Amino acid sequence: MTTIRSAAENAAAAAIAARTEELFRRSGALKEGHFLLKSGKHSERYLEKFLVLQDPAATSELCGFWAARYRGEDGTPTVDLVAGPTTGGVVLAFETGRQLGVRAIFAEEVRSADGSARREFRRGFTIAAGERVLLVEQDDALRLTMADMLNAAGYEVVAADTALTGPEVLETGDTTFDLLLTSVTLPDRDGLWLADRCLAQCPGLAVLLSSAYADNRSRWMEVGQRGLLFLPQPFSLPELLSAVRSALAKSQT
Repeated sequence: MTTIRSAAENAAAAAIAARTEELFRRSGALKEGHFLLKSGKHSERYLEKFLVLQDPAATSELCGFWAARYRGEDGTPTVDLVAGPTTGGVVLAFETGRQLGVRAIFAEEVRSADGSARREFRRGFTIAAGERVLLVEQDDALRLTMADMLNAAGYEVVAADTALTGPEVLETGDTTFDLLLTSVTLPDRDGLWLADRCLAQCPGLAVLLSSAYADNRSRWMEVGQRGLLFLPQPFSLPELLSAVRSALAKSQT
């Protein structure tokens, strides 16, 4: 996924966004007011996804947007399986998998003996072991979510919350990494500084940067000019895993 899109791609993305909002509004799933989110943050809008998921036609159309992104020019799927988290993600994963004609599985929440929660594939679902990922993200809730998603997909993840922590992890030599996944915006330095430091230590390291902040758009161009891959936020599980695979494949060429 690159930082520069053509006018046609931007227009298509805007049309999909408008249609998605229309489907959520029509079903009553887009709530407006004042909401306290699980992360502790406040929002003027809230998406009650189950209100749209009760409509099979709307759900099929939404999943079709995802499925279209993972078909080659000849129409064949570019992924081997679709995975989603319980509960609503099960519906989305299986409908997207149905449209692509690939296997679909789900990760469910389980609790450890200490009471902590995590997601894992059970019921015989398996994914081949993946590469090691150094994840650097300042937002606690997003970092934990991304780590859960990657762990559930079979990747080994080491998470950090600041740019300075990343090189320190690499310097220990305790673990070798295949991918650096980091936010462009970090509390101490930015993601490009971190990428430069990590690549200096590990020249073959794959790099994937991500951001949701509009004021970082000037940096997005720089990411592309350096030949690095960029993942805009928000993103779905299939989008995250696709971007990770692309970054890993790119580093091997």
